[in-house]
Amino acid sequence: MIHRRPLPHGWAEAPLASVASVNPTHTATTPEDDDLVSFVPMASVQALTGLMDPSEARPWRRVKKGYTRFQEGDVLFAKITPCMENGKAAIARGLLGGIGAGSTEFHTLRPSRAVRSELLLYYVLQEQFRRSARAQMTGTAGQLRVPKRFLEEHLFPVPPIPEQHRIVEAIESYFTRLDDAVATLERVQRNLKRYRASVLKAAVEGRLVPTEAELARAEGRDYEPARVLLDRILTERRRRWEEAELAKMKAKGKPPKNDKWKAKYREPVAPDTSNLPALPEGWCWAGPEQIAAHEDYSLGIGPFGSNLKVSDYCEGGVPLIFVRNIRSEFLGTTNVNYVTREKALELTPHIARAGDLLVTKMGEPPGDSAIYPAGSPDAVITADCIRLRLHRLVSCTRFILFAMRSPLFREQIVRITKGVAQKKVSLARFKNIAVPLAPTAEQVRIAAEIDRLLSVADFTVKTAEKESRRLARLRQSILKWAFEGRLVDQDPNDEPASVLLERIKAEREAAAARKPRTRTRRKARSKKA
Repeated sequence: MIHRRPLPHGWAEAPLASVASVNPTHTATTPEDDDLVSFVPMASVQALTGLMDPSEARPWRRVKKGYTRFQEGDVLFAKITPCMENGKAAIARGLLGGIGAGSTEFHTLRPSRAVRSELLLYYVLQEQFRRSARAQMTGTAGQLRVPKRFLEEHLFPVPPIPEQHRIVEAIESYFTRLDDAVATLERVQRNLKRYRASVLKAAVEGRLVPTEAELARAEGRDYEPARVLLDRILTERRRRWEEAELAKMKAKGKPPKNDKWKAKYREPVAPDTSNLPALPEGWCWAGPEQIAAHEDYSLGIGPFGSNLKVSDYCEGGVPLIFVRNIRSEFLGTTNVNYVTREKALELTPHIARAGDLLVTKMGEPPGDSAIYPAGSPDAVITADCIRLRLHRLVSCTRFILFAMRSPLFREQIVRITKGVAQKKVSLARFKNIAVPLAPTAEQVRIAAEIDRLLSVADFTVKTAEKESRRLARLRQSILKWAFEGRLVDQDPNDEPASVLLERIKAEREAAAARKPRTRTRRKARSKKA
């Protein structure tokens, strides 16, 4: 129940069912079967704005059964979690023929003469009301719903009708200004997103800082092109593999008689560079496997579900890395899951260390990336994560991170994403992706310049997010003041709400008394023989 101050002068408190019909079964008119009516799925109702999209149309015969039915002016209120908590509610407006149908997960509130639709909508959009509704939900986890009884019995503060008009007008005036501010912040965030993408695009196209080739020519010196760096990496990988294989054979007392055993070496997968643009002078394309460290499991994914189950989670030990951690760049410190150190040993191929690059392999689309932060303990990546441990000669991890966040890389991710219900990137397809590789000194300069340019953008984004949260709190404060009678002045000449409620009650009782009673005849009981 919402905690309130004493009711303002002229207000009355009444069960919601006495001022609005909860889930009425009939509409003002009944369409013909072939008539088109508005159809409103849950996705068509916005969260917290009170807006919905009634543009989808279906024949009445297809929706008159098995869906929630409503009419123009009804208030739709999501009853299922998490839609209810998110504030999905709206006034049914702009309905075809004034009639609509929609998700069965809506409660319908049809206002009487005692309350305006807008006031009823603003009331259910209050965070306090939704918190009270959350406490009364019933059902199983993931299928919790607000029962009809809660709405019927909930006490609703009813202002006098003239004051309702003033309250709605004031709320809409304030909200119009808040909406303008929110739209401005959203526009700023969109522009910053485009700015970030343009910076990263310029970086991988060699337009952000002078290239190493240009500087070398101007300074009359040599430099190591990225292709030479990549060849050194590949040569060292092969040399280390040969040393390890030779040591194994000698340990078994079977030294090789010739070099045929070297043919067993598997070269790292080279990237698919078809349909990719030309790179700046001194750069080259490299595949994730080519720039990975030489040791086993330097490029891998999380364990299959059967190898890591929810039952393996515990309250302490070795942390788990989920897709959500990569997307938030490990900012969250709550709801961390762990496995025991013994379990982590079983999952050694899936261990991430500080400095590893982590990429999401699922999402819309996949490809979000982050560096596992310095100073972090070893962790186990979960099934939908890719871990890339770079070769020691690729010294600038942040350059590779920025390359993976660039539009060029993300476009490749989109092309290799497969799936219907869940879109994913397989490790095999990920190995074919192309990463732009610059000379080492140029990598360092590019990463430093990106950090400089994006630091201002990041600060602005955080400021915009902070302001968005402040505006959301202000919106809730306006609703709170409205239903405490503090948003507009009271007029002692307004008819008290209690008088209106009594008149409506008397009219209902009189109408019920005039309604003819129908008598039912009992069936005669058959006598036993």
